[in-house]
Amino acid sequence: MSETSTQVGVGVADGTSADGPSAGGTGDSESARGNRKVREGLVVSDKMHKTVIVAVEDRVQHPRYAKTIRRTSRLKAHDEENTAATGDRVLLMETRPLSATKRWRVVHIIERAK
Repeated sequence: MSETSTQVGVGVADGTSADGPSAGGTGDSESARGNRKVREGLVVSDKMHKTVIVAVEDRVQHPRYAKTIRRTSRLKAHDEENTAATGDRVLLMETRPLSATKRWRVVHIIERAK
């Protein structure tokens, strides 16, 4: 019987358990970081330093009348290089709060204004 209890102890000391390898904090944080929201929108203002306002359009269907409605939200996004201009189509990614109203950052410019 003592041999069986030592084998169980070896598995625990080895870092493995019934759930598999030791689940440290690093794996959970990376998977949570991978679930960031990504939106595409049109820059409507670039008058602030390193900040642009992007209009993101969302099309939803009315629950009763089934008409498609366009809902536009204006998001403030961080533009580190100050390269986005009014009329550009940009890709945004959710990030930690950078200011009181800024929670998004510009990943890259999809299409320049014509």
